[in-house]
Amino acid sequence: MNSTGKTALITGASSGIGAEFAAALAARGDDLVLLARSLPRLESLATQLRQRHGVRVEVIGQDLTMPDAAALVVDELAARGLSVDVLVNNAGFGSAGRFEDLGVDREQDQLMVNVVALAGLTRRLIPGMLERGSGEIVNVASIAAFQPSPYFATYSSGKAFVLNFSLSLWSEYRGRGIKVLAVCPGPTETAFFDAVGTRDAALGRMGSAAQVVQSALRALERNKGYVVPGAQNFAAAHLMPRRPRTLVARIAKLVTRGVADGGRPINAEPAVITA
Repeated sequence: MNSTGKTALITGASSGIGAEFAAALAARGDDLVLLARSLPRLESLATQLRQRHGVRVEVIGQDLTMPDAAALVVDELAARGLSVDVLVNNAGFGSAGRFEDLGVDREQDQLMVNVVALAGLTRRLIPGMLERGSGEIVNVASIAAFQPSPYFATYSSGKAFVLNFSLSLWSEYRGRGIKVLAVCPGPTETAFFDAVGTRDAALGRMGSAAQVVQSALRALERNKGYVVPGAQNFAAAHLMPRRPRTLVARIAKLVTRGVADGGRPINAEPAVITA
């Protein structure tokens, strides 16, 4: 495979949707920078992708819960002489259960990864994209971004930020060479639910990480602002009444209350982060 001349940074790249993005971008000829908190699985994936596609693959170990994580990543990129043309903000994890039962530190870590690191990396890498006249940013949100979700309060609210943040930048950078896409998958067959230890948090039919990535790359090529992979997920995201919001929240509680009634809070980090 001939190189496209592009370099893609993928966070949470060690498994699941992140690993699928890595494989798909390597297949089209992009060089890669794979990022997760620990290195062994990243190194294994990097070796496979180098051998299969002949692209350059760098790995960076970074804990994205750290307040200065984005700055540290960008400093490491500069030290290696790397510029990023494609940013895939995939790293993230979720919690579910009664809010008062969830760990305070864990909820803060979730926001640091899902929101703060995502926004920080985007802010630090966009100037270079503007200088080069082109760039692509993919932010992995969730179908949960479209409505309040009792018992998933921190997760769904963080993903709502990701969706609105992405759409704002999509509009802002139209005509300036940068594409911005929010990907809003429904339940996806990844290590997330294995790490959680239950599938009660999976509301709806499971899709595959490969389907999510294929939908995302098609939407990115067309410069769509967001995509909800799967017809059933699309309907669920858009057919729920938007007003009044209190009614939406009450209806959502009827759907999600099984998580709380199951007897224990779910508060786990998926393998895409722990690697």
